[in-house]
Amino acid sequence: MKKSLFYTLSIVITISATAIKAQQTSYIDLLKQEPKWVDSVFKKLNKKQKIAQMFFVAAYTNKSKAFTDSIGKVIKKEKIGGLVFFQGGPGRQAALTNQYQKLARVPLLIASDGEWGLGMRLDSTIAYPYQMALGAIQNKELIYQMGLEVAKDFKRIGMHMNLAPDVDVNNNAKNPVINYRSFGENKYNVAEKGAAYLKGMQEGGLLVSIKHFPGHGDTDVDSHFDLPQLKFTKERLDSLEMYPFKELVKSGAAGVMIAHMNIPALDATPNMPSTLSKPIVTGILKEQIGFKGIIISDAMGMKGVVKFFKDGEADVMGVIAGNDILELSEDSKRAVKMVRKAIKEERLTMERIDESVKKILTAKYWAGLNIPQTINENNVVADVNRPESLVLLQQLADASMTLLRGREYIKTLSPDKRTVILNLGTPDVTAFQKELAVTYKNSVVYNLNKDANANAIAKVLAEIKPDDQVIIGIVDTRIRPGNNIPLSADLKMFIADMAKKDAVFALFANPYNLAGLTGLENAKALLVAYQKEEFMQKSAASVFKNQLIPTGKLPVSVNTFFKYGDGL
Repeated sequence: MKKSLFYTLSIVITISATAIKAQQTSYIDLLKQEPKWVDSVFKKLNKKQKIAQMFFVAAYTNKSKAFTDSIGKVIKKEKIGGLVFFQGGPGRQAALTNQYQKLARVPLLIASDGEWGLGMRLDSTIAYPYQMALGAIQNKELIYQMGLEVAKDFKRIGMHMNLAPDVDVNNNAKNPVINYRSFGENKYNVAEKGAAYLKGMQEGGLLVSIKHFPGHGDTDVDSHFDLPQLKFTKERLDSLEMYPFKELVKSGAAGVMIAHMNIPALDATPNMPSTLSKPIVTGILKEQIGFKGIIISDAMGMKGVVKFFKDGEADVMGVIAGNDILELSEDSKRAVKMVRKAIKEERLTMERIDESVKKILTAKYWAGLNIPQTINENNVVADVNRPESLVLLQQLADASMTLLRGREYIKTLSPDKRTVILNLGTPDVTAFQKELAVTYKNSVVYNLNKDANANAIAKVLAEIKPDDQVIIGIVDTRIRPGNNIPLSADLKMFIADMAKKDAVFALFANPYNLAGLTGLENAKALLVAYQKEEFMQKSAASVFKNQLIPTGKLPVSVNTFFKYGDGL
């Protein structure tokens, strides 16, 4: 194996005073200092190698050896700038990152989407609450601490950049792609919570990329599959959608990711995705807002960008528009070739390329990649499942609990009274039921699956006595808690009937689902617990055991009964 031109890997991670200094200086400030290492590496790159630094490809640790090897060949032959890791496991990723870094002439910048931490992509890792739940939390310090913990996790497995937080203002309840990934519908709340998360990650030594500029919250089209169009005025977009981005740029965000959206008010070119729009990327983000950091495209293989700009043209236009990093091109080799051709045709200049390359190299320097390092491959899983992280996870869940009905009624629940603990959505006994049964010792537990019919429901109803306390958990069992919770019509009717009686409810689903569960506004008590995970179920049980006073506030408006800011 050839020795690396700029950088060799040592057996253990070593951090010099230079790297520590880089950590103490913000990335944006470091750009002004023009570190010598950046200049020395930059001067050794030819034109092709400079362009290649702008391309990041997808990596996985749950695919075949053939796929893994193919990425290694791309790193070695094309000399790309970095990787974006997706599904796999933390130990495998640490080991594979070591292998990939050995193949790189210039150290690779490693990124991933971790809006709720490593658990968004990797098994055996912590998944923190979705941003919708964080939007309900009133204590920003907890979100800042989450940022610090996420930074530790990323760095432990050799990653330098988190493509997060999502600071889209989700003001469209039907949004199929942002939704629970947003802090909510209020631009001030989104900016405030986004800033806390960003600050924690960046102070923890992690680069971030706020997304999806200029705002993907008010669309009912998923840009993975088509090109959404925003028909709002420039004034509306500037005052609402762009507000969190402008605030977080002021807070020193290292990176901004551009969305694939057609926005006629900002660029009237037919079918033009914002990612490829120079008026949006350069004109608005760089010149009007004054952003100096790294600009990253959303994935360049998404239909929202390649539907109208095929065969590599999107990559060229993305560079012309002002993006510094183009992630997940359909064909990075073809893209580099086409960008070189565009330079010869004077569609863009090498000065434009050089600007981006220096930003990328400075990011690598800020991340400590000027110092040889090897990731310790021992005890990786334990190191990213720290006891203090798990404590914080439960604190975040506790702080998100949002009680919409029945604070006083919950106080009347008696541990001595016969209690029916009913779960709707899955046939399995849940953590919510188990936790409640510890306190409500005279309890019976029943489960109705999401497709339960009238006969199954009647059997459970026959077991409920007139004097019973009834606690009902409604669980969205899907991997991602979107709208339209899959419950049978009979179950929805049952929910409405029980709400008229004395039942109390916990909803383990995104709050927009309240709109489709008619009658819950009549419940004696109603708690929104945002998602199905065990930590949320434990917190919800603590509320109904009168051990936790809920403090969360609804981050979105659902209907006339449940509005933004509600929470007893």
